[in-house]
Amino acid sequence: MTSNAENTLTAVYRVRESAAAIAARAKGIALEQSIEMPDEFVSDAFVRDSIVGRVEDIRDLGQGEYDVRIALAVATTGPEPGQFMNMLFGNTSIHEDVRLVEVEIPAAVADGFGGPNHGSAGLRARVGAASRAMTCSALKPQGLRVADLASLAARFAAGGIDFVKDDHGLADQSYSPFSERVRACAIAVAETNAATGGNTRYVPSLSGNLDQLRTQADAALRAGVDTVLIAPMVVGMPSFRSLASELPDLAFMAHPALAGALRIAPPVLLGKLFRLFGADATIFPNHGGRFGYTRETCLDLARAARSPWHGLKGCVPVPAGGMTTDRAPEMLDFYGADTILLIGGNLLAAGDALTAKTAEFVATVKGHG
Repeated sequence: MTSNAENTLTAVYRVRESAAAIAARAKGIALEQSIEMPDEFVSDAFVRDSIVGRVEDIRDLGQGEYDVRIALAVATTGPEPGQFMNMLFGNTSIHEDVRLVEVEIPAAVADGFGGPNHGSAGLRARVGAASRAMTCSALKPQGLRVADLASLAARFAAGGIDFVKDDHGLADQSYSPFSERVRACAIAVAETNAATGGNTRYVPSLSGNLDQLRTQADAALRAGVDTVLIAPMVVGMPSFRSLASELPDLAFMAHPALAGALRIAPPVLLGKLFRLFGADATIFPNHGGRFGYTRETCLDLARAARSPWHGLKGCVPVPAGGMTTDRAPEMLDFYGADTILLIGGNLLAAGDALTAKTAEFVATVKGHG
């Protein structure tokens, strides 16, 4: 493939293979991710020169693992989020011995997708957090009625939490219909804010097909909501990007559900790609919690979400997943202030003392550093 920086994206795949076979394997991945046929049968000059994937480098990592850099044509991506993901890792994701570990794109691709609408500065402005870390909790468990969820939201708001989000499992179930839940929780939080002078934001979870997502987003906006939760891998990247593009007043907090199914390195998927398609904040499992992410993975993910990247706004990392309030200082030392700490079950376990426990957590975060 004849290429330049503006018409080429680069994917890096980590491959388990023998030294004798890695060169052929790398070429096979390049062909699979571009034309899906042997290149010796390509007679069209444009396809041969501009579309066929090219192996740029093979780096031996030792112990039978290699990082393979492959150049792919931007033109093959559409550009459209689903096709972009397809060209990066569509067929190759089926191979159990290959992971996608890095993506490099030209500025034009970043401009085309747009990235976050608000980023860190926008989220900070919503909750009045000029420079400190932000706080978040979740409404759960699944199965509570609307009135109970609204009561929990009010109690979190009374404790001064910045964001109180739906648990990602809350959708449009019969026991908690979306429109009824959003209206009740938004009112409960707004009334509490009015009484306390707080800035808590209620963050409802959007779900369903694109038509349902649009209907829910409209209901959220009409209820006064300005920040929503979405699971890009559940609803689909194209639907997620469509909403972010169509509704620039909304900020999007991305949830990682199903993100472990594709063997894409978390810093790439949750840090870079979610950000590219419009995530203002990205939730991920912190090290030492219920999931198996390492300290290095978490730090790399946070860097990918926040680092300068073709002029896109930064995406705020939201470490979560079985965190406890006594870990807040440690987490702030690790991630820094441009972070949202999400603690759910550990706060809810306080029962009748929920508001007091939330206020203690908020005070710890505000007073750190």
